[in-house]
Amino acid sequence: MKRIAAMILCTSLVVSLVGQKPEDTEDWSRKPEKVTPGEGTMPPSDALVLYGGPEDLGKWEGERGGPAPWDAGEELTIVPGTGGIKTKQGFGDVQLHVEWRVPADVEGTGQDRGNSGIYLMGLYEVQVLDSYENETYYNGMAGSIYKQYIPLVNASLPPGEWQTYEIFFTAPRFKENGTLESPGYMTVIHNGVLIQNHVTLLGPTDYYGPRPYKAHPQKLSLMLQDHDHPVSFRNIWIREL
Repeated sequence: MKRIAAMILCTSLVVSLVGQKPEDTEDWSRKPEKVTPGEGTMPPSDALVLYGGPEDLGKWEGERGGPAPWDAGEELTIVPGTGGIKTKQGFGDVQLHVEWRVPADVEGTGQDRGNSGIYLMGLYEVQVLDSYENETYYNGMAGSIYKQYIPLVNASLPPGEWQTYEIFFTAPRFKENGTLESPGYMTVIHNGVLIQNHVTLLGPTDYYGPRPYKAHPQKLSLMLQDHDHPVSFRNIWIREL
């Protein structure tokens, strides 16, 4: 019976293709918007530059409110003890480009060495850390989704060198009653190497491990963490997806 059913299915597929033309399967429903790729380190034409120089500091504020308290020049550098900074604008699904550098002078070990973090929606952290010949727990090293996912490989460069993250983020969705409809997802490329491949976020990241999802707005600020180390950032741009 199974063989007969398979033969009937194949026959019906062949019949359905009889008379079909190649143009019958062409899709003209949506013409993609034209985007000009950036040359070198320049952002693409549809990106919003979040930090390209001191003129962009006004797009940020302190995580507790007030002006962003970090050193702003060609690069943006953490002033330890002043707290993190966040964007005044909220974002949901995004492609995020961030270049970062830990201090060239090596001090400390493990988590106490070039530590910072990039928080999508202020809740979901991609770890920034000096992980070049520096051992720590692997779901807390550079490129980890903090306390959730170990990076596939360690693509870290030596301290003092600029490094790059390309982060592709899909925000979680919540139903009207506040329950989770779909989780968040993250893909991370570190210095051109894929290190997180469309992983499913288990909830907001936390030092104690993943916290349960709690309903929040569809767009929230991007946050950069002050973890008491003078980590620098530059060429930060974002594309809403």
